[in-house]
Amino acid sequence: MTRTLRSVSSAVLIVLACVLVPVSILTVWVHDIVLDTNRYVATMKPLASDPAIEAAAHNRIVHAVDVRVDGKEVTAEIAAWLQSQGLPPRAAKAVRGLAPQLDAAVNTAADKVATRFVQSNRFEKVWVTANRAAHTAVVHALTGQGRGALGVSDGTVTLDLGAAVDQVKKELVDAGLEPAAKIPEVHKQLVLFHSDQLQKMRSAAHALDVVGNWLPVLTVLLAAAGVFLAHRRRRALARTALGAAFACLVIALALVVGRRYYLDHLPPEVQSKAAAGAAFDILVRFLRVALRTAIVLGIVIALGAYFIGPGRLAAATRSTAERSADSAAGWWGGHGVDAGPAGTWTQAHRKWLTLGVLLIIALVFAFWNHPTVLTVLLLVLILLAVLAVIALLAADGRRTVAKTAAGARAPRPPDDTEPPGDGASPGPV
Repeated sequence: MTRTLRSVSSAVLIVLACVLVPVSILTVWVHDIVLDTNRYVATMKPLASDPAIEAAAHNRIVHAVDVRVDGKEVTAEIAAWLQSQGLPPRAAKAVRGLAPQLDAAVNTAADKVATRFVQSNRFEKVWVTANRAAHTAVVHALTGQGRGALGVSDGTVTLDLGAAVDQVKKELVDAGLEPAAKIPEVHKQLVLFHSDQLQKMRSAAHALDVVGNWLPVLTVLLAAAGVFLAHRRRRALARTALGAAFACLVIALALVVGRRYYLDHLPPEVQSKAAAGAAFDILVRFLRVALRTAIVLGIVIALGAYFIGPGRLAAATRSTAERSADSAAGWWGGHGVDAGPAGTWTQAHRKWLTLGVLLIIALVFAFWNHPTVLTVLLLVLILLAVLAVIALLAADGRRTVAKTAAGARAPRPPDDTEPPGDGASPGPV
């Protein structure tokens, strides 16, 4: 393979890998949200205590009660019954005139009960139970298949609040508000999400779900091949890491812009802009964390590639670190501390030890379940600590080797106990 062909192939593979990094993050998100019930429930659970969701649920519950309890009808029935029992017509008319007060009393009671309910742990339990039971609706939302308490129609994703209304109805009846017993079973919908492009999103989600966890592996292989074919592999590694970080930064900024555009163009059927924003934020939370993690990881890898190179700052940093390790080894050697054979062995195998530690850290990160920025920083700190220990042991090994070599070069003093001449015993004087 000619030099030009290798360079072109390396550049193409690296660019393709950088583009596929954020796409790989999207595939993991879709795959996990669609197929992992526990992760989906854990993702949606915080919404139960979100003030915007509580307010939206409260309004929908109160509205459901208000629609089902007709003050005029109730007072008319009471007035008719009282009139049949001999109540004068004027008094019966006065009873019918209490309809507004009855409506107000019902609304006030419903408001208090609904507020208390959505702010309690009971609402969180109802929310979690409904979302767990309706996990197939996530498949419905993203692929158009399946049904559940979540509904999808004409690009609108809704959550059925019928169970919450039933709870409020029971509390109203228990509180002595008998008209609430007439509230039939209802299916009040709370709109969580709306997009005219939902059908296109379904197609994309299905494609990403099919790719699943294979695309991240393919992306890593493409990046590795691109770096391997490069003539200057260290620079290629740094550029690949920075390119992937930049691609993830573009997607992260697109999420910010997309959120603002989405909230500014909500249709009338979305009852609460704040609730829609909260639902959007919770659904893309993993994406944001994963993108930030990829950005930080890319920067860390690029910095590592730079500091092992011949740059002036890199060389000065390594030199300072080596001198510090030598000083530390000399200090503890002067106090009778000696690493012994471990130090000389570490010095002899330092390169392979360093590569082994890097490989172990890379495998830990690869098998970490949904790493975060904190995960990256923690692994970097562990790596630096282990490399520092290796440097200190290697410095002690160098000191031991130098000390041994100096002793071997020093002239041996004459041995006064050795007999003169050929070793025969001296005769009498």
